Amino acid sequence: MAVGSAVLAIVAVRHGIRLPDRRHWWLVAVWGVGWFCVYNLALNAAERTLDAGTAAMVVNLAPLMVVVFSGLFLREGFPKPLIIGAPIAFLGVVLIGMNSSTSEGPDITGLLLALLAAVMYAGCTLLQKHLLSAGSDATTLTFLGAVAGTVALLPWAGSLVGALQTAPLGSTLWVVYLGIFPTAVAFTTWAYVLQRSTAGQTSATTYVVPAIAILMSWTILGEVPTPLMFVGGALCLLGVLVTRMKWGRRAA
Repeated sequence: MAVGSAVLAIVAVRHGIRLPDRRHWWLVAVWGVGWFCVYNLALNAAERTLDAGTAAMVVNLAPLMVVVFSGLFLREGFPKPLIIGAPIAFLGVVLIGMNSSTSEGPDITGLLLALLAAVMYAGCTLLQKHLLSAGSDATTLTFLGAVAGTVALLPWAGSLVGALQTAPLGSTLWVVYLGIFPTAVAFTTWAYVLQRSTAGQTSATTYVVPAIAILMSWTILGEVPTPLMFVGGALCLLGVLVTRMKWGRRAA
């Protein structure tokens, strides 16, 4: 997060920092701590005890939550493509997860942490959409949220210093990579899309990730997917495709 905040600072300065209204500052802080601190801590802690498949199934409840609550609280409604496509994509995640889960029973603490991560994912997406709709600049909002999350993570700074002294250089460089690309770049583009689309459609699009992960693990890591995982990946892609379709009568 420290690396991500530094990169986002450069992006925000080049783009031009436009602070949100003062009345929204506390919401920006809550969003940043929830998204960049609590969500990351809960997800990483869950994956220490859960296998990747189970963690993915629980955390990917979040886009379904966003679809429901954005319709209720953000007045996005319940368009048929989204209501049909999102569950299809989630079914694909379940099929993938079932094939990558271990035979051992899931750890209850890990499940609760993964569920917390899903709740934070959904809640923070809705709050971010609210802030963007209220006029907050997407780039500045992402930068300020990342700083808030980094500050909230400072209690772990001591262990970070110790880890940097003992960790291999390769591991440290991979952490820098995580700060630049999956954090700074990914969250900047996420905010860009979220500002121009509905929260439900944006979150449902992330169901493409499991399908891409299957292909990447096959080509890069040599992990050959099972036939059922291929079916799950296809369902993920199909579900996302359905969510992007436009149904109903075409305007004259």
